[in-house]
Amino acid sequence: MTRRFSLPIAAAVAVLGGGFVLVSLLMPGLEEMRSRVLNWAVLLAALALLLGLANLFQVHWQKIREGNQRLYSTVLLIAMLATFGITLWEGSRAGIPMWIFSHIQLPIETSLMAGLAASLTLAAARLVQRRNTPLGYTFLVTLFILLLGSGPLFGQEIPFLTQRVAPIINNFLATGAMRGLLIGVALGSMLTGLRVLIGADRPYGG
Repeated sequence: MTRRFSLPIAAAVAVLGGGFVLVSLLMPGLEEMRSRVLNWAVLLAALALLLGLANLFQVHWQKIREGNQRLYSTVLLIAMLATFGITLWEGSRAGIPMWIFSHIQLPIETSLMAGLAASLTLAAARLVQRRNTPLGYTFLVTLFILLLGSGPLFGQEIPFLTQRVAPIINNFLATGAMRGLLIGVALGSMLTGLRVLIGADRPYGG
């Protein structure tokens, strides 16, 4: 089957599948069939994840053979194969997989978030240097208050910030901004889904 012939078939499958799920949300009596179609989608997503792991293994195995960053690729492949094998053998809720998640993956994610917070703080300082505006200073002061109010600083807690100012910013300003971002993401997702349904976008085949 050539690529020119397979693209219309992929577009038809995507449009029909998405159209059926959309119609099943509006019409009663199609819940069981919709659940089955969504389960098929979950299985396909899991298969795509396995293909991604296979591609990751191939890429880093090629780096090891070529001697390009051999140490990092070796550590990554050993960790990936060990974690995948142990989880597949014992299950995701067993003791060793949960220990790996709690003592390895979670600290790494926490460190990345800490690095992201430091990067955002540095970016805010550079923003004030390049754009000397009231909005820039407002953003920098708000960020500074949130950082001081999020926890003790060098073991010392500032009650006025942690108990009064920071909760107000978190519960009202930050929550409102986050909801606005989520609404924007939802509208963008709806628009993208509609473009896929009408065949304007074809992320599955180019």
